[in-house]
Amino acid sequence: MVIQITLPDETVKEVQQGTTIREMAGLIGTGLARQAVAGKLDGRIADLDRPLVENSHLEILTLDSRDGLDIMRHSCTHVMAQAVKRIFGEEAVRLGIGPVIEDGFYYDMALPRPLSTEDLASIEREMNTIIQENLPITRREVSRGEALALFEQQGERFKVELIHDLPEEEVITLYEQGEFVDLCRGPHVPTTGRIKAFKLMSVAGAYWRGNSDNVMLQRIYGTAFASAAQLKEHLQFLEEAKRRDHRKLGKELELFMFSEEAPGMPFYLPKGMTIRTILEDFAREIQRQRDYEEVRTPLMMNNRIWEQSGHWDHYKDNMYFTWVDETKYALKPMNCPGHMLIYKNSLRSYRELPIRISEFGQVHRHEMSGALGGMMRVRTFCQDDAHLFVLPEQIEEEIGQIMDLIDYMYRVFGFEYKIELSTRPEDSMGSEELWERAESSLRSVLERRGIDYVLNEGDGAFYGPKIDFHILDALKRSWQCGTIQLDFQMPEKFELSYIGEDGLKHRPVVIHRAVYGSIDRFIGMLTEHYAGAFPLWLAPVQVKLLPVSDQVLGYALEVKRSLAEVGIRTELDIRQEKLGYKIREAQLEKVPYMLVIGDKEAEAGTVSVRKRGEGDLGLIGTRELIARIISEIKQKQV
Repeated sequence: MVIQITLPDETVKEVQQGTTIREMAGLIGTGLARQAVAGKLDGRIADLDRPLVENSHLEILTLDSRDGLDIMRHSCTHVMAQAVKRIFGEEAVRLGIGPVIEDGFYYDMALPRPLSTEDLASIEREMNTIIQENLPITRREVSRGEALALFEQQGERFKVELIHDLPEEEVITLYEQGEFVDLCRGPHVPTTGRIKAFKLMSVAGAYWRGNSDNVMLQRIYGTAFASAAQLKEHLQFLEEAKRRDHRKLGKELELFMFSEEAPGMPFYLPKGMTIRTILEDFAREIQRQRDYEEVRTPLMMNNRIWEQSGHWDHYKDNMYFTWVDETKYALKPMNCPGHMLIYKNSLRSYRELPIRISEFGQVHRHEMSGALGGMMRVRTFCQDDAHLFVLPEQIEEEIGQIMDLIDYMYRVFGFEYKIELSTRPEDSMGSEELWERAESSLRSVLERRGIDYVLNEGDGAFYGPKIDFHILDALKRSWQCGTIQLDFQMPEKFELSYIGEDGLKHRPVVIHRAVYGSIDRFIGMLTEHYAGAFPLWLAPVQVKLLPVSDQVLGYALEVKRSLAEVGIRTELDIRQEKLGYKIREAQLEKVPYMLVIGDKEAEAGTVSVRKRGEGDLGLIGTRELIARIISEIKQKQV
C-alpha cells in the first residue's frame, strides 16, 4: 500500500507503507541519511527505525536542530550509565532517572561511594570506549510483567518503582546497547558512535524523585554538542559566566553578603547600597516625569486581606505568617492589596484616572533552601511595583506608555530584550469572559505596535494575563525582569469604583507593572552583565585618588573635596604602599577613574588620570576633569 509523506517544505512523497524514517531520509538525500538521528512524525519525535504506516507529516532531525541535539544528549545519559556500571560493576550501581536539561543532561544513581573529579575522568574515558564500539541502540516494547521481572532480577529498585507508577495503558519500552538495558521512552540516536563531543561537568546530591524523605542519590551532570568546536565554545562560556558570578564579585567588590542568621536574605554593604539607591533614584525620576506618585505600604497585614485578594488561595504555600493579638497576619509577598486599599481610601472620579501609584516595596516569599541562589533567588526582595488604575478606554494607551518607559530604561543599561505574552493559567480566578477581554487587550497593544512576541500559554498571573520582558545580558543569557499585567479581578475583589461621567459608580481596570522586577535580582544580574565593572554613573566609587606620598596628601584632600562637592563619589587611598600596588588594587576594584597625585601634579594643580578600559590619559586640570566626569555621568554612558 502506498502512503503520502509530507515534508516540511510541503513536498509530498509517495512511499510503501512500512518504509522506515531512516529509509525515508535516504530517499530525500544520501547526505541527510548520514546526518539523521531521528524523525518528527506528525509532531512527535520517533526513532529512525520507526515504520511509516499512514499518511503523515515528517521532519528528519539532525544534530543541527535543538530536538536532534537533545536526542543525542539523552543517548549520552545511557552511555554514561553504561560506563558507570562497567567501572563499578552491575551489582554496585542502581539507576534512577537520566533526563535532558538545558544545555546538557544528568543521571541520578546510587553508588558505593562518593564520586571524585578523578572518577569523572575515568567515566569519560569509558564513555569514549563505548562510543568507539559504535553499539546499535535498539528499542523494544515489553509487557509490564516482563519489565518488572527484568529490573527486579537486576536489583534496580528505582526502575521497579517507576514501572509500578506508570498508567495501565502505558506502552513500556526498553532501550538496549551492548550489555546495557534501560527503561526509557526514547527516542535515541541509532548507535553510540553518533554521539559527538561531550564533557562530564560535576556531581551533586539529589533526593530520589525530589523528595527529602527519600534516599539521597548522586547526580552526575554532563553536556554534549554536535562538534568539538561547539563544546569548546560552551565551556569557554561557562568559564566566563563563572568569572562574572555575582556571588563571587559581590564578595570581592564588597557589594552585599549573606548570613546563616537570615538564609536567603541579602545584607547590603555600603557600596552595594549605593548602587541600589542610584537604581531607585533613576526609576523615581523617570516615574516622576510620567506622573507616578510614590507610596509605602506595611510589610505585614491582617490575613483577611490576603484571603480577599486571592493570594491565600493561590499563594499561601509561599507566604510567611505570624499572630498578633490572637489575629493571623502575613508578611506581604506582593504589594498589590496595599495599593488597592490606598485607591479605595478616597472617592474617585473618572476625571482623576489614570491614577499611577508606585512603591519600592519589600516583599517576602518562602523559597525552599535548595532553590536559593545568591541575589537571583532570595526570600526577601524589593519590587519596583506600580499599579495604574485606569478607565477601560485608557488600557491600550497606558500599556503603550509603560512599554516606552521600560524600553527607555533598558536602553540606558545597554540591554536587548524579548517579549512574551502569557495567558490564563490553570490556577486562575475570574470568568472566562474577563480573561478573554484582558488577553485581547494585551495582544492588541503588541500587534498595533508591530512588536514581535512569543506566546507563553498558561503562564499568566492567577489574576490576569501579562506581558513579560526578558533581558539579554552580555553573555546572551535571558532574565525575566519587567512585566505588565492586566487585571479585571482585583477591582472586583476589593469593590473598587469611580464616579463616571454619568454620575454612577463604575469599576476601574488595574495594570500591574514592574521594570526591574526584583531590584535585588536586577543588581545581581547587572553585576554579571558588567562583570563588576559598573558604568561610571552607577559605579559605587567613581574616582580613586592615589597620592604618591604623604607630602601631597594635603593637595589630594583638596581634590577629594572638589569632587565630593559636585557629587562625584570618591575614595582616597592613604595607605603606605607603593604606587604600583595601589593601582593594581584599584583595578581589581574596577574603579572607573584613578587619579595619581605626586609632587608634579600638586605643584601644577593637575592630576594624572588613568581610566578603566582606556589606560593613561595624562595630566588633566582638576576643573577640566570634573566637567568631563559630570558630562559622562549625565549621559549615562554604558
